[in-house]
Amino acid sequence: MESLTKHKCVPCEKGSPVATAEEMDSYKLQVPEWDIVDIQGSQSLRRVFLFINFKQALAFVNQVGELAEAEYHHPTLVLDWGRVEVLWTTHKIKGLHKNDFSMAAKTDAII
Repeated sequence: MESLTKHKCVPCEKGSPVATAEEMDSYKLQVPEWDIVDIQGSQSLRRVFLFINFKQALAFVNQVGELAEAEYHHPTLVLDWGRVEVLWTTHKIKGLHKNDFSMAAKTDAII
């Protein structure tokens, strides 16, 4: 299987299919520390990153923000002292797409 870090995000249109359970199982192998969670009836990938202080957490948020802008796929980021929660989902399809798993892998690569 191709590395998810090599995948370039492609724009999803409303009505595009969400990832199948089989696809998600396959993609999840490359991002094992991410959890698939349900938020208001829509699946998201979630991971919490811990840092030794606010400054490092903020620097990480900024790096994820730069990545998001470059790929034009944007996460939910929750910044707290020494802690960052990252959630990837594709709002247009109300679920998970290969793009989300790719962005999770690229987020991991920042660390």
